[in-house]
Amino acid sequence: MTGIVSLRDKRVLVTQAGEFMGPVLCEVLAALGATVVADTRSLVNPDAPAAALAEAGLIDVLIANLALPAPQTEATAVTEQEWQDTFAALVDPLPRLCKAALPAMIARRRGKVVVMGSATALRGQRRTSTYSAARGAQLAWVRAVGAEVAPHNVQVNLIAQNFVENPMYYPAEVQALEAFQQRLKREVPAGRLATPQEDALFAVFLASSEVNFIAGQGIAFSGGWAT
Repeated sequence: MTGIVSLRDKRVLVTQAGEFMGPVLCEVLAALGATVVADTRSLVNPDAPAAALAEAGLIDVLIANLALPAPQTEATAVTEQEWQDTFAALVDPLPRLCKAALPAMIARRRGKVVVMGSATALRGQRRTSTYSAARGAQLAWVRAVGAEVAPHNVQVNLIAQNFVENPMYYPAEVQALEAFQQRLKREVPAGRLATPQEDALFAVFLASSEVNFIAGQGIAFSGGWAT
């Protein structure tokens, strides 16, 4: 039995590499030997995902790191534009990315897709109907496609995260608020934020060649906030 010690010889594409979990993912993946293709473009344009894959060349792993600041609108006040913009950023790029990435993985009978999702798809939360719906759509898509491609030895999974330190959702100024610290103690059984490195290492686990029996799953990574 061998341990997971590196991603040596693996070529990994990370989308939105300058945002959300992108920077730490690139850092950790490279430290473990992966050749990292850090793509920083917006993927809202329908042609952008295919262009990103074409420029990346043949890849072993796709890390679909998709994010935007979460709207905090009451459900009765959500506009058509908010709904469309949120789905355009979080949902629409995912099938486009995988339509470009999966055929080569299926042909080679190996490959990984890891989606950096959200635990808001697993637990109800006020004033997040648009964001939660989009993250839920990601999860439903992963479950269906993960089951579809698993017979080809290709694994598609999602990390349903929340309360992970990152500059988009939990920046330093938010962490410094007493109200936020009280919320951590009240809502998160672990009583703290996860470090970004912990999250990135979980992505490494799912992306590694040694882990091939997890398929079509949305796995909660939220310190017990969602199960």
